[in-house]
Amino acid sequence: MSGTSLDGIDVAIVDICGSSWRKRVQLRAFYNEAYPRAIRDALLRVSNAATHTAEIARLHFLLGRLYATAVKRACRRGGVRLETVELIASHGQTIFHEGDPVSFLGHRVASTLQIGDGSVIAELTGKPVVSDFRPRDIAAGGRGAPLVPYADYLLFRHRQHNRVVLNIGGIANLTAVPAKARPEEVIGFDTGPGNMVIDALVDIYSGGKLKFDRDGRMAAKGKVIRPLLNQLLADPYYRRRPPKTAGREQYGREFVSKLVATGYALPDLIATATVLSAATIAKSIRRFVVPVMRVDQVIVSGGGAHNPRIIEHLVALLTDMNVCTSEQYGVSVDAKEALAFALLGYETWRRRPSNLPSVTGAARPVVLGKVSY
Repeated sequence: MSGTSLDGIDVAIVDICGSSWRKRVQLRAFYNEAYPRAIRDALLRVSNAATHTAEIARLHFLLGRLYATAVKRACRRGGVRLETVELIASHGQTIFHEGDPVSFLGHRVASTLQIGDGSVIAELTGKPVVSDFRPRDIAAGGRGAPLVPYADYLLFRHRQHNRVVLNIGGIANLTAVPAKARPEEVIGFDTGPGNMVIDALVDIYSGGKLKFDRDGRMAAKGKVIRPLLNQLLADPYYRRRPPKTAGREQYGREFVSKLVATGYALPDLIATATVLSAATIAKSIRRFVVPVMRVDQVIVSGGGAHNPRIIEHLVALLTDMNVCTSEQYGVSVDAKEALAFALLGYETWRRRPSNLPSVTGAARPVVLGKVSY
C-alpha cells in the first residue's frame, strides 16, 4: 500500500484463511519503506498536474520495481520465506482520482489512475499479483473509494457495539458499522483531509527537511486561526451526503498554495490544518452517522493515530464517544490499510466481490482488480 500522503510503501504479510465473513486474518509481519526524496517529488509532479506521459509511464514501471523490492525486504526482515507467499495485492500509487462523473468530450466520465505495474511485480517476485482495484467499482457506477470498509466490516463488526472505524491517512475516511449490521448497512466515505495538508505545510516550513508533524509538535507551537478555519469548514463537500470521495485533487498543491498565500505564519497554518482534519471528521460523524446509529466507539488507525494533537481534538469534539486506536483490538494502526488490500486481493483471487455498494455507490458488488500471473 502506498497512500495519498506519498510517504512510502507499506508491506503487510498476512495469513488469511476461510470464506465469507468468517475469515481468520493474522498479520505476520509489517515493513515500511520511505520513498526517496527524488521519487516523492516526481510523484508530486504527476499527481493531478500538467505533466508528460513519458514521466507517468516511467514511474509506472519504476514503482513496480520498488514494490517488488519492498516485498522481498519485508519477507527477509519478517522471517518469512518469499517462496511461501501465495499472492501479492498491490494498491499502487494514486496520481488522479475523480469518482464523480464530469463532462468530458460530450460524455460524463468518472476516472481514477493508480500506477505501479502489477506485471513488473509479478515478474520480479515470481508471484501472481492483484492490482488496480478501483476502476471496476467506478465502471459499476461507484466512486471507486473508499474500499477499506470491506476489511473494516470483517475485522470490527460487533454484536452489541456500534462502531466507527476511522483511518487518518493523507485523506481521512470512516466506516460506520452498526451492531449486528449486514454488509449492505455499512456506511463509509472520505471525510476530507487527514494528514495531507499538514504534511505539505510542514514540508514548506522545514524547507523540505521534514515530511510530517512528528508528535504534533509544530501544531502545538501555533495558534488556530479561527476566521480561516470557519472559512475552510464552509466548503460544500462537508455537507454533501455520502457516497463521496476526496483526494489530492481537492487538498493538494492548489489548496495548500492558497493557505500559504493568506500570509499567516506557517505554525499557525499547521495548527489550523490540524484542527480542520479533526473537525471535519467529527462533523461527518455527527451529520451522517449519528442520525443512523448511536456511536459507542471511534477506532482510529493510519498515520494520524500517531498525532496527539489530532487525537486530542477528536476526543474534545466527540466527548460522548470512546475514541481509541485499532491497536486495542489487535490491528496495527500502521498496517491496517495494507492488511485491508491483502484481504481484497484474497477475495479477487477467489473471484469474489469485495466492494460495498452501500459505501461506494456502485450498482452491484463486483470483483475488483486485475491479475498478473
